[in-house]
Amino acid sequence: MAELKFDKQLTALLVIDPYNDFISEGGKIWERIRAVAEANDCVPHMLQVVNAARAAGLRVLYAMHRRYRPGDYETWKYIAPIQKAAWERKVFEEGTWGGEIREEFAPRPGDIVAQEHWCSSGFANTDLDLQLKKHAVQRLIVVGLIAHTCVEATVRFAAELGYEVTVVKDATADYSDEMMHAAFNLNLPNYASAIVTTDEIVASLASL
Repeated sequence: MAELKFDKQLTALLVIDPYNDFISEGGKIWERIRAVAEANDCVPHMLQVVNAARAAGLRVLYAMHRRYRPGDYETWKYIAPIQKAAWERKVFEEGTWGGEIREEFAPRPGDIVAQEHWCSSGFANTDLDLQLKKHAVQRLIVVGLIAHTCVEATVRFAAELGYEVTVVKDATADYSDEMMHAAFNLNLPNYASAIVTTDEIVASLASL
Protein backbone atom coordinates (compact mmCIF):
# COMPACT_ATOMS: atom_id res chain seq x y z
CA MET A 1 0.00 0.00 0.00
CA ALA A 2 1.23 3.49 -0.85
CA GLU A 3 2.26 5.69 2.04
CA LEU A 4 -0.71 7.79 3.11
CA LYS A 5 0.82 11.22 3.19
CA PHE A 6 -1.08 13.97 1.42
CA ASP A 7 -0.29 17.55 0.49
CA LYS A 8 -3.56 19.41 1.08
CA GLN A 9 -2.76 21.84 -1.74
CA LEU A 10 -2.51 19.02 -4.27
CA THR A 11 -5.17 16.64 -2.94
CA ALA A 12 -8.96 16.63 -3.23
CA LEU A 13 -11.81 14.40 -2.17
CA LEU A 14 -14.04 13.15 -4.98
CA VAL A 15 -17.54 12.07 -3.92
CA ILE A 16 -19.34 9.97 -6.52
CA ASP A 17 -23.16 9.91 -6.81
CA PRO A 18 -24.40 10.51 -3.24
CA TYR A 19 -27.98 10.62 -4.53
CA ASN A 20 -30.97 9.70 -2.38
CA ASP A 21 -31.87 7.01 -4.94
CA PHE A 22 -28.59 5.28 -4.07
CA ILE A 23 -28.00 5.77 -0.36
CA SER A 24 -31.28 6.70 1.31
CA GLU A 25 -34.14 4.56 2.59
CA GLY A 26 -36.81 4.63 -0.10
CA GLY A 27 -34.35 5.32 -2.92
CA LYS A 28 -34.90 3.42 -6.16
CA ILE A 29 -31.58 1.58 -5.89
CA TRP A 30 -31.15 1.41 -2.12
CA GLU A 31 -32.71 -2.03 -1.66
CA ARG A 32 -30.35 -3.48 -4.27
CA ILE A 33 -27.24 -2.30 -2.42
CA ARG A 34 -28.56 -2.35 1.14
CA ALA A 35 -26.97 -5.65 2.18
CA VAL A 36 -23.47 -4.66 1.08
CA ALA A 37 -23.84 -1.01 2.15
CA GLU A 38 -25.02 -1.90 5.65
CA ALA A 39 -22.43 -4.66 6.06
CA ASN A 40 -19.54 -2.22 5.57
CA ASP A 41 -21.30 0.89 6.94
CA CYS A 42 -20.84 2.55 3.56
CA VAL A 43 -22.95 5.66 4.14
CA PRO A 44 -21.61 6.51 7.63
CA HIS A 45 -18.09 5.93 6.33
CA MET A 46 -18.68 8.18 3.32
CA LEU A 47 -19.84 10.93 5.65
CA GLN A 48 -16.89 10.35 7.99
CA VAL A 49 -14.44 10.78 5.11
CA VAL A 50 -16.23 13.89 3.83
CA ASN A 51 -16.12 15.47 7.28
CA ALA A 52 -12.46 14.55 7.75
CA ALA A 53 -11.57 16.03 4.36
CA ARG A 54 -13.38 19.27 5.18
CA ALA A 55 -11.71 19.47 8.59
CA ALA A 56 -8.32 19.01 6.93
CA GLY A 57 -9.01 21.80 4.46
CA LEU A 58 -9.18 19.60 1.36
CA ARG A 59 -11.21 20.69 -1.63
CA VAL A 60 -14.34 18.56 -2.14
CA LEU A 61 -15.64 17.75 -5.61
CA TYR A 62 -18.70 15.83 -6.75
CA ALA A 63 -18.95 13.54 -9.77
CA MET A 64 -22.65 13.05 -10.40
CA HIS A 65 -24.51 10.77 -12.78
CA ARG A 66 -26.88 12.33 -15.27
CA ARG A 67 -30.25 12.90 -13.64
CA TYR A 68 -32.97 11.48 -15.85
CA ARG A 69 -34.93 14.03 -17.85
CA PRO A 70 -37.74 13.20 -20.31
CA GLY A 71 -36.29 13.04 -23.79
CA ASP A 72 -32.77 12.13 -22.71
CA TYR A 73 -32.51 8.84 -24.55
CA GLU A 74 -35.62 8.51 -26.67
CA THR A 75 -33.91 9.64 -29.89
CA TRP A 76 -30.51 8.06 -29.31
CA LYS A 77 -29.42 5.66 -32.02
CA TYR A 78 -27.04 3.78 -29.73
CA ILE A 79 -27.38 3.28 -26.00
CA ALA A 80 -25.25 1.30 -23.56
CA PRO A 81 -27.00 -1.31 -21.39
CA ILE A 82 -26.29 0.66 -18.21
CA GLN A 83 -27.88 3.74 -19.79
CA LYS A 84 -30.88 1.74 -20.94
CA ALA A 85 -31.40 0.48 -17.39
CA ALA A 86 -31.23 4.02 -16.00
CA TRP A 87 -33.72 5.17 -18.62
CA GLU A 88 -36.18 2.36 -17.84
CA ARG A 89 -35.98 2.89 -14.08
CA LYS A 90 -35.76 6.68 -14.32
CA VAL A 91 -33.19 6.76 -11.56
CA PHE A 92 -31.97 10.10 -10.23
CA GLU A 93 -34.90 11.77 -11.95
CA GLU A 94 -34.52 15.54 -12.04
CA GLY A 95 -37.00 17.35 -9.83
CA THR A 96 -37.59 14.35 -7.55
CA TRP A 97 -36.30 13.51 -4.08
CA GLY A 98 -34.37 10.56 -5.51
CA GLY A 99 -32.47 12.86 -7.85
CA GLU A 100 -31.27 15.08 -5.02
CA ILE A 101 -27.99 14.73 -3.14
CA ARG A 102 -28.61 13.24 0.29
CA GLU A 103 -28.84 16.08 2.79
CA GLU A 104 -25.73 15.27 4.85
CA PHE A 105 -23.63 15.30 1.67
CA ALA A 106 -24.96 18.57 0.24
CA PRO A 107 -22.22 20.68 -1.36
CA ARG A 108 -20.99 23.65 0.62
CA PRO A 109 -19.64 26.98 -0.62
CA GLY A 110 -16.31 26.35 -2.28
CA ASP A 111 -17.13 22.77 -3.25
CA ILE A 112 -17.23 21.92 -6.95
CA VAL A 113 -20.01 19.92 -8.59
CA ALA A 114 -18.75 18.75 -11.98
CA GLN A 115 -21.02 18.46 -14.96
CA GLU A 116 -23.14 15.29 -14.87
CA HIS A 117 -21.73 12.29 -16.69
CA TRP A 118 -23.85 10.19 -19.02
CA CYS A 119 -22.54 6.67 -18.45
CA SER A 120 -20.06 5.70 -15.71
CA SER A 121 -16.89 7.78 -15.70
CA GLY A 122 -17.07 11.10 -13.90
CA PHE A 123 -14.50 12.40 -16.40
CA ALA A 124 -16.11 11.43 -19.70
CA ASN A 125 -17.80 14.41 -21.41
CA THR A 126 -17.63 16.55 -18.25
CA ASP A 127 -15.50 19.39 -16.88
CA LEU A 128 -14.08 17.34 -13.99
CA ASP A 129 -10.55 17.11 -15.40
CA LEU A 130 -10.58 20.84 -16.19
CA GLN A 131 -11.74 21.73 -12.68
CA LEU A 132 -9.07 19.57 -11.09
CA LYS A 133 -6.31 21.01 -13.26
CA LYS A 134 -7.45 24.60 -12.66
CA HIS A 135 -7.21 23.94 -8.92
CA ALA A 136 -3.81 22.23 -9.26
CA VAL A 137 -5.12 18.91 -7.90
CA GLN A 138 -2.90 15.91 -8.58
CA ARG A 139 -4.13 13.35 -6.04
CA LEU A 140 -7.67 12.13 -5.48
CA ILE A 141 -9.34 10.37 -2.58
CA VAL A 142 -12.47 8.62 -3.86
CA VAL A 143 -15.68 7.54 -2.11
CA GLY A 144 -19.17 6.85 -3.42
CA LEU A 145 -21.23 4.55 -5.61
CA ILE A 146 -21.22 2.02 -7.34
CA ALA A 147 -17.91 0.16 -6.86
CA HIS A 148 -17.76 -1.82 -10.12
CA THR A 149 -19.31 0.85 -12.36
CA CYS A 150 -18.98 4.57 -11.65
CA VAL A 151 -16.23 4.29 -9.03
CA GLU A 152 -14.14 1.92 -11.10
CA ALA A 153 -14.69 3.81 -14.37
CA THR A 154 -13.80 7.13 -12.77
CA VAL A 155 -10.67 5.74 -11.11
CA ARG A 156 -9.54 4.14 -14.37
CA PHE A 157 -10.02 7.40 -16.24
CA ALA A 158 -8.22 9.34 -13.50
CA ALA A 159 -5.22 7.03 -13.83
CA GLU A 160 -5.24 7.49 -17.61
CA LEU A 161 -5.11 11.26 -17.07
CA GLY A 162 -2.19 11.01 -14.67
CA TYR A 163 -3.87 11.45 -11.28
CA GLU A 164 -2.79 9.42 -8.26
CA VAL A 165 -5.87 7.86 -6.71
CA THR A 166 -6.68 6.47 -3.27
CA VAL A 167 -9.98 4.58 -2.96
CA VAL A 168 -11.71 4.11 0.38
CA LYS A 169 -13.09 0.59 0.09
CA ASP A 170 -15.57 0.68 2.99
CA ALA A 171 -16.97 4.02 1.81
CA THR A 172 -18.48 2.48 -1.30
CA ALA A 173 -20.89 -0.36 -2.02
CA ASP A 174 -22.24 -2.59 -4.76
CA TYR A 175 -25.08 -4.93 -5.60
CA SER A 176 -23.31 -8.03 -4.27
CA ASP A 177 -20.19 -9.23 -2.49
CA GLU A 178 -19.11 -10.79 -5.80
CA MET A 179 -19.17 -7.41 -7.50
CA MET A 180 -17.26 -5.81 -4.64
CA HIS A 181 -14.68 -8.57 -4.97
CA ALA A 182 -14.34 -7.97 -8.70
CA ALA A 183 -13.87 -4.24 -8.16
CA PHE A 184 -11.46 -4.32 -5.23
CA ASN A 185 -9.58 -7.56 -5.72
CA LEU A 186 -9.34 -7.79 -9.49
CA ASN A 187 -9.78 -4.43 -11.19
CA LEU A 188 -9.10 -1.39 -9.01
CA PRO A 189 -5.65 -2.54 -7.80
CA ASN A 190 -4.49 -1.96 -11.38
CA TYR A 191 -5.40 1.74 -11.26
CA ALA A 192 -5.58 2.95 -7.65
CA SER A 193 -2.27 3.68 -5.96
CA ALA A 194 -3.85 2.81 -2.62
CA ILE A 195 -7.01 1.03 -1.47
CA VAL A 196 -7.64 1.83 2.17
CA THR A 197 -10.20 1.80 4.95
CA THR A 198 -12.06 4.76 6.40
CA ASP A 199 -10.05 4.53 9.61
CA GLU A 200 -6.80 4.68 7.67
CA ILE A 201 -7.75 7.69 5.55
CA VAL A 202 -9.27 9.59 8.47
CA ALA A 203 -6.12 9.08 10.52
CA SER A 204 -4.00 10.31 7.64
CA LEU A 205 -6.13 13.40 7.07
CA ALA A 206 -6.12 14.22 10.77
CA SER A 207 -2.34 14.57 10.60
CA LEU A 208 -2.40 17.29 7.94
